[in-house]
Amino acid sequence: MTRERGTVAMIGAGSWGTALSVALGQAGWQVGLWARRAEVADAIERERRNPQYLSEFEIPESVRPTADLGEAVSGADMVVLAVPSEGMRGVCERLAPYVNADQGVVSAAKGLEHGSGRRLSEVIGECLGPGRTGGVAVLSGPNLAPEVAAGMATASVAACADPEFAAEVQAALSTPRFRVYTNSDVVGVELGGALKNIVAIGAGVSDGLGFGDNTKAALVTRGLAEITRLGVALGARPETFRGLSGMGDLVATCAGRKSRNHRVGYELAQGRKLGDILADMAQVAEGVETTRAALTLAASVGVEMPIAAAVSGVLFEGTSPLDAVRSLMTRTWRDELDEWGDA
Repeated sequence: MTRERGTVAMIGAGSWGTALSVALGQAGWQVGLWARRAEVADAIERERRNPQYLSEFEIPESVRPTADLGEAVSGADMVVLAVPSEGMRGVCERLAPYVNADQGVVSAAKGLEHGSGRRLSEVIGECLGPGRTGGVAVLSGPNLAPEVAAGMATASVAACADPEFAAEVQAALSTPRFRVYTNSDVVGVELGGALKNIVAIGAGVSDGLGFGDNTKAALVTRGLAEITRLGVALGARPETFRGLSGMGDLVATCAGRKSRNHRVGYELAQGRKLGDILADMAQVAEGVETTRAALTLAASVGVEMPIAAAVSGVLFEGTSPLDAVRSLMTRTWRDELDEWGDA
């Protein structure tokens, strides 16, 4: 079931913004795609391909690239923010004069604000105004950008405290190959999308060390336990983490090498330095800075996150990947269900 197609402003022409633009354009939406650099917008207009991200996919004629925020947003029924966490506040501050109070806003980013650890929907609300009648929703799920651009079937979750706006986002963004569910648990959906990137780095380390499926299954399961513990302590519902934005996204991001965060872990296990890995990547690996933010949040509410701590050791403290594995395997014996806490 779909509604009549209108206009979407897609803020961000990285891999995710490009993939969503391709999917929505093919589904009949007019898309105003904002690129930070004018030369990228010009190249997309000229070649109908993004020269930097997902260049193998043709971008429909219904996608209108621009480097002008006001032009991208003008007349849009909905504004979707597909901006890395490190740039979200700056982009939203620039965007604020152009967004009408009745335009619905969707955060399609997965991360936490650097330094403050704030969820990105909170950052968007602060910048665009807390009294928005159009609402702020969060889109999250097992949505690897190349697969979405290729039209492979997947599902996602639109979370908003306002159920009517969540249903609007569901109707607007659903296509025959991109199925959107709703959820009122914004905290849980947003944290699931952000925190799974930490576990994905750990999964990359596991693969890079040559470990097998048993190891990864244990890591994913225990990673979900600590994600849930932190989420519940911060006000989320435990069942959210068993859904698409929790377990679903975790499995997709940990399973293979299409994930940037998995790649970071894999190459760390191969002996490369973090700075060199990140310098070679054209895209942001959100899990790196999210690891810092998650441990700060966990400390503030007294939640233990041993996998996140082990990943942090490898990323920032010079811990060898093998030593990080040993530290996890030799922790004090526990009862499995006790470690889920209130989850």
